[in-house]
Amino acid sequence: MCFDKYYQFLNVRPKELKTLAWSMLYVFSLFVAYYLLRPVRDELGVAGGVNNLPWLFSGTLAAMLLLTPLFSFLVKRYQRITVIRISYHFFASNLLLFFVLLLPAFSEYRIWTGRFFFIWLSVFNLFVVSLFWSLIVDIFTSEQGMRLFGILSAGATLGALIGSSLTLISVDRIDQRGLVLLAFLLLEISLLSAQRAAAHSTNFAGKTTERPVGGSVLAGITHTLRSPYLSGIALFMMLYSLTSTFLYFEQASIAANAFSDRASRTAFFATIDLWVNLLTFIAQIFFTSRALKGLGVSLTLAILPLVTLAGFSLLLAFPSLIIFVVFQVARRISNFAFARPGREILFTRVAKEERYKSKNFIDTVVYRLGDQMGSWSYAGLMGFAGSSGLLAYIAIPLSLVWLALSVWLGRQSPLISLNSGAD
Repeated sequence: MCFDKYYQFLNVRPKELKTLAWSMLYVFSLFVAYYLLRPVRDELGVAGGVNNLPWLFSGTLAAMLLLTPLFSFLVKRYQRITVIRISYHFFASNLLLFFVLLLPAFSEYRIWTGRFFFIWLSVFNLFVVSLFWSLIVDIFTSEQGMRLFGILSAGATLGALIGSSLTLISVDRIDQRGLVLLAFLLLEISLLSAQRAAAHSTNFAGKTTERPVGGSVLAGITHTLRSPYLSGIALFMMLYSLTSTFLYFEQASIAANAFSDRASRTAFFATIDLWVNLLTFIAQIFFTSRALKGLGVSLTLAILPLVTLAGFSLLLAFPSLIIFVVFQVARRISNFAFARPGREILFTRVAKEERYKSKNFIDTVVYRLGDQMGSWSYAGLMGFAGSSGLLAYIAIPLSLVWLALSVWLGRQSPLISLNSGAD
């Protein structure tokens, strides 16, 4: 009876428990690994010079453009779970290489190692998380997504919370190489969990008889450009990425000016992540599913652009460090607790090929294109005005467009589900 009430509170059905549990372990271990590495990336990026960050974002976009056709080729030729296996083993082997390059024997190359690591992790994060959600929208239906995606997002946030905490308390003991090695082990655990989640799902054909997705290598791009619905999701992602980059550069500048040593900067980034993830976890457990069911997809998606609009408006009227920090925290909570689950539900209403190829293109190339635009816009404004105050004048009208787009996407998704051929 006690367990029945617990399941009722979480809105989980008994037959979904095994699949949900393995999916939770999958995303939990994945995000622990990423948040062990994220402060390392941020510190190495700052150590190479904040002025060089736009070039690192350019390198990330170039890497995405190279990898996206290769990924589409894998999806075309192999079963979906095999694509995940190949991709995760590839990234795990890269971590072992970085472990070696961070040894003292290679200290003279540390700046360049840091630059490559910055680009690599920026690619890694988007690819592995996109693969997770591609599998999840195969495993669960749209109706299940409304109930369960908030719980899975909470699993991701819990992983981020644990990862940030581990980094904060262990960075002085096991240094950056130890964090890289631990992330390698967690990535292998996430792969095992993905395979078990697919095996237990009644909606996913995770058997040897499953046929590859097939289609063209460039289908992810062409489908996105031809479909107003997918193009709308791509624009949603680009506006999010663009405004996120503005705030990321501000945060990097603050850290570079406030802290002079590597450990302090790493701890600063980890502390921000810790508080964001703690508050996000609470929001995902208690509010995400209720928002999706009560407000609907449209208004749930609209929360993030509303917060962004309010935050940049406040920064324009009352510029201060306190407002910036509160805005950054509130915005990231809005993304993880509301925008991300809502956006993933949009992909449950499209065809199988689009769930992998178009989704991967949007989650990686389009996202990093927004990064690119944001990073060079920031650099240009700093060179032109000597300060970032003009960012708000750009971000406010973009947020208004973003808000209208969110409402449109939420209203379109039920219509798409009737005609998409999703399976």
